[in-house]
Amino acid sequence: MSTTTYAVSGMSCAHCRAALTEAVGALDGVTGVDVDLAAGHVTVTSVAEPDDARIAAAVDDAGYELTGRAA
Repeated sequence: MSTTTYAVSGMSCAHCRAALTEAVGALDGVTGVDVDLAAGHVTVTSVAEPDDARIAAAVDDAGYELTGRAA
């Protein structure tokens, strides 16, 4: 299992949380998604190291911007 936290901009409400959880959670290998609106972070749990480009594309498709991995 791998857990990676990303910084995502544009999130502000429960709809944002639901949209990102659905979009990222639909990716192959993703087993969990936790959206922290206050911190602007999305934590992804997956069976292997996640493909940052695929995660970024899913976030973009949902209408948000992945700005990189969170420290």
